Amino acid sequence: MSASFGERVRAALVARGPLCVGIDPHSSLLGSWGLTDDARGARDFGLRTVDAAAGRVGIVKPQVSFFERFGSAGLAALEDVLSAARAAGLIVIADAKRGDIGSTMDAYAEAWLTPGSPLEADALTVNPFLGVGALDGAFALAQQHDKGLFVLATTSNPEAEGLQRAISETGRTVSADIVAVVSARNAEHSPTGEWGSFGFVIGATVDWADAGIAAFAPSAPILAPGFGTQGATPADLHRRFGSMSDAVIASESRSILSAGPTGLVNAIDARVAQYSEADRG
Repeated sequence: MSASFGERVRAALVARGPLCVGIDPHSSLLGSWGLTDDARGARDFGLRTVDAAAGRVGIVKPQVSFFERFGSAGLAALEDVLSAARAAGLIVIADAKRGDIGSTMDAYAEAWLTPGSPLEADALTVNPFLGVGALDGAFALAQQHDKGLFVLATTSNPEAEGLQRAISETGRTVSADIVAVVSARNAEHSPTGEWGSFGFVIGATVDWADAGIAAFAPSAPILAPGFGTQGATPADLHRRFGSMSDAVIASESRSILSAGPTGLVNAIDARVAQYSEADRG
């Protein structure tokens, strides 16, 4: 029996540290890399990033939108990047933030989480703000195929505060309700001592107390955007996440990708070393 997604992430973090390299072919980055701002450029950008990341980090996160903007050719480019990353032994998180109801959400899950699908990834980011129950089909499919989900819980953008920090009928914030409901699913499906496969997106610059959230059990991966260009540093990881620090996937994109194709390997190595030094400190 294959290891669950949660346990695969746990092993990757132990072996390679928390750094997750984003694959975000912004127009400006494609230009600075000397690539064309089209599907071919995005494909080359993604494959070069995969080559640099393989063997240095355990996880990569393609941002789907930067491929979708090129239409069907962009999605074909993304398919190649996803396939190459998984073939290289990297855990691949498709950052698509899908969220819908009923059969529509089920179809999104089938696209990203079905073994053999052209867009197959190891995990998918999902949006629970139509109700966590609307994701039931995605939870079931992920469980069936040992895949993962990262459920948006609390994000750093100020536009989200009114919704995410609103107090629900439970007396908790909406973010805390999401964490509680998803954690209950993890407890149902995860053997004692194992990490759950349904993780959370929690911004690295979020104050947990302000968001109304606290440490949760069982442990599950935390995808933490906000490191690098958005302001959080490796030294902030333990201060921000406390007892949950070992579960954090520190996502960085432009802070690394801006090094360009010739500097990418050195940028990744340097950042991995900084996270390692912060962990020892």
